[in-house]
Amino acid sequence: MKQKMMKFLTLGFVALLLSACSEGGDNGDGNSQQATAETMSGKEDTDKEPEILYWVAPMDPNYRRDEPGKSPMGMDLIPMYADGEDASGQDGPVVRIDPVVVNNMGVRLTPVERGRLGRRIDTVGYVDFDEAKVVHIHLRTEGWIEKLYVKSEGERVKKGDILFTLYSPTLVNAQEEFLQAIRSGNKILVKASRERLLALGLSTSQVTKLRNTREVKQNIGTYAPQDGIVTNLTVRQGMFVRPTNEIMSLADLSSIWLLAEVFEQQVDWLNVGDPADMRLSFLPGREWEGTVEYIYPSLDAKTRTLKVRLLFENPNEDLKPNMYANVRLYGGFKEDILFVPREALIRTAAEARVIISLGEGRFTPRIIKAGIESGNFVEIMEGLKEGERVVISGQFLIDSEASLKASMLRMAEPAANVSMNEPQAEPDAGKQVSGRGTVTNVMVDHNMLTLNHEPINELGWPSMTMDFTVTEEISLSDLSTGDAIEFDLEKRGERYLITAIRARE
Repeated sequence: MKQKMMKFLTLGFVALLLSACSEGGDNGDGNSQQATAETMSGKEDTDKEPEILYWVAPMDPNYRRDEPGKSPMGMDLIPMYADGEDASGQDGPVVRIDPVVVNNMGVRLTPVERGRLGRRIDTVGYVDFDEAKVVHIHLRTEGWIEKLYVKSEGERVKKGDILFTLYSPTLVNAQEEFLQAIRSGNKILVKASRERLLALGLSTSQVTKLRNTREVKQNIGTYAPQDGIVTNLTVRQGMFVRPTNEIMSLADLSSIWLLAEVFEQQVDWLNVGDPADMRLSFLPGREWEGTVEYIYPSLDAKTRTLKVRLLFENPNEDLKPNMYANVRLYGGFKEDILFVPREALIRTAAEARVIISLGEGRFTPRIIKAGIESGNFVEIMEGLKEGERVVISGQFLIDSEASLKASMLRMAEPAANVSMNEPQAEPDAGKQVSGRGTVTNVMVDHNMLTLNHEPINELGWPSMTMDFTVTEEISLSDLSTGDAIEFDLEKRGERYLITAIRARE
């Protein structure tokens, strides 16, 4: 009973569906059903999984297999898909990798950026006093240090602090002459004696106090003209000193100089005012920003380097003279240029290229023209557009796969521009072709050979060096680099395998 009921309901549903299609689906020209069928067919094609061409080892793109498995290093093989379009895209061979595999490989992408970039010079330097904020204390007359208030180098003083007192007969006589001139009322004598006191080192406030008190001081105090720390203290209490003696120096550490050296080929990159930053090895995470204050005019004849003076603010006095620092200088700036991380570049002797992400797991190499380098970034002069995404991790594996793919495409095309005999049509699958060459590398574990082979006319191949996979029944243990051999090739699927090897006389 239940089976009859289900059959009845099924037939009723099918009839209802056909009735709805005949009433509303036909527009009078008989094309509605055909359009519906085409739409469904298109959807099926879209949902269809892309074809897997072969499987490749993650760390060795030359290791290929026709089915999944493990690489010689024990890693899972990666599937390589058909692109659903020309194997060669607008820029070059297109490699398609499953998004899950892309994630497992740790492939990272970054956009091409536009902005300001300058050359970066990495060097070292030493912290020194800002000599514009160093003052030296000298006397203008001879005498004795009666009382020394600064006992040792490194002491900190404030502006106006007393440093020492001096007994000088010359200063005592000059004070008495000034007071006598005042008592005489002779303005010319007063002016002359006052200027003499100032010339001997008394300050204006000390002369004014003497005029008001009319009291001669036997011991004259010397005061700090600025804040700073005491350096080069050369006297002790009770010493006799002359104007030729340097009593001490006061250094203000609120700003410091850093003396660095750059190579002569880098000199033209720098200008006064260019930015710089500095780091100390014992203070990780801290960075100071400064500027190039002066570029010295002559090179060191021995090291062929030029000294550069940098200015850094040092409000907390964390930077001390003679500290060793790592320095980065930025010069030769270019505005409104494209740049990518330096790790995205793949450099060869002939060119530089990057790997572009086309989306949906598709990648292609592109030749570019690189400009200046600045730290971790490099200028892109030609070949990229702002916003395009380049690979910065895993690009060498993708590039190797694209190179192999391009080689296979070139092999499949007739060598029209090769200066050799007119090539014959490509042999059918299973047909063997012979060649001659020299072994340049033997990869026993991978069952592969690298050969520098002579032209193979049947395939339209010129002389070249390339990798070949050999069939499993061939032993490579007796081969070594430099052996001259003859070999047989057989096309199996998309690859040519070596099926026989003979020693060449």
